Parts: sequence; C-alpha cells; structure tokens
Amino acid sequence: MKSDDGRALHAYVDGELDAASILELESRMAADPSLRAAYERLRDTSAAVRTQAEYFRAPAHLRAASRVAKRPALLAGAFAAVAAIAFATGLIVGRPGGDEGFASEAVAAHVRANLSGRLIDVASSDQHTVKPWFSARLPFSPAVADFSPAGFELAGGRLDFVGGEPVAVMVYKRRQHLIDVYVGRAPASAGVTTERGLTKDGFNVEQFSAAGLRYYVVSDLNRNELADFVGLLRKSGGA
Repeated sequence: MKSDDGRALHAYVDGELDAASILELESRMAADPSLRAAYERLRDTSAAVRTQAEYFRAPAHLRAASRVAKRPALLAGAFAAVAAIAFATGLIVGRPGGDEGFASEAVAAHVRANLSGRLIDVASSDQHTVKPWFSARLPFSPAVADFSPAGFELAGGRLDFVGGEPVAVMVYKRRQHLIDVYVGRAPASAGVTTERGLTKDGFNVEQFSAAGLRYYVVSDLNRNELADFVGLLRKSGGA
C-alpha cells in the first residue's frame, strides 16, 4: 500500500477528510479489495485499542529518578504519550460499534450525498429498472418498490460505502424531503430485529433487519411520516 493511501486511510478513520476526498477514497475502496482490507484492519485496531489496551504505572523510584535526572526525556516522553493517546482516541471517537455505528455512518453518507450533489446514480421511478441495476453491481438484491400512491415517490438509487462495505441506497421523495434507504448485508447473527428509531445529528433514522439484510432509513422527514414509510417498506418485502 502506498504511503499516501495510508495517510488517507488514517485521515478517513479520524474524520479529517473533506467530502470530495471521502467520495474519492470510498470509490477506490469499493474497487480495490486490498485497500478496503487495509481500512478494515485500521478500524479493527481502533476497536482493539479501546477494548484490550492495558496501562501500567511506573514504580515510584523510577518516576522520581526521571524527574530529577532526566526531566528533558520525561517531557519528551510525556509529549509522545499524549500524541499516542490522541492518535488512539482519534481512531475511536465517533466510531461506535454495532448497529448504532452503522446508523451514524449512514447519516454521514446521507449528508455527503446532499453536499456533493451525488444523490442518484440511476434515476427511475420503475422498480423493474432500479432493482436489476443493483443486482448487477452488488452480491445481494434488495426489494425495491414505488410508493407514489401513498405519497412516497421512488426517485432512483445509487451505490455508497458504509460500515466498510458497499451498500444499495434507494432514494425516495416526500414533498421537499429526501429519504435514503441504505441496504447492506446483515451479520450472520443478526436474525430478524424489530424496528428501532434513532435521531442522529438532526436526522431521523429507522432501522431493522430481515432476510439477511439490514435497512437504515435516513431523512429529515418527521418521525411519524417516516414510520409510515418504513411500514410500507417492510410490507413490500423489506421485512
């Protein structure tokens, strides 16, 4: 892996890349399994630091000797320790694990898509166009339906990269509001979960898993209308 790639991955994990750089890196990870594997190793390292790191206090006589005889080295060591802790914290903060972590990344992806203007890769209200488009590009095929009679119009779909893996994003419109439905493969142990609502950074999120897939619905639409939409989604086959 190139040194530039390593720096980009660290900045990505730390949340320091701008929207354009994030889109470029995620596209490269989707096309390059080795780069994606490097990202996953880095992400796993942050989890290991959080859950397995051990800390030891130096004996009193060594601390005293360092203060008296090696104060410059102590200061250098202190700065190094602070830098190491800051680096480890940067890997961890803002990257919660499990479903909540995936929900946070889905919200971030929703914001990036709106800021970049890349909302739709295939524009169509016909599920028979959108579903095959996903099937040709992903190892799974989510159920796609148009709910225009109920006021939720299918606008199309796009591919995105969330939680270290490619996902399908079905895009719907409700008046002036956009609804992104992120669909990815669920962990083998997930089974069928009940619907769960969250609020992340001002966006409402509904999540559930079924048929080996997990669904994250993100929108600034009010909670009641979004719940109505999720009910339609589940009845259509996403349940």
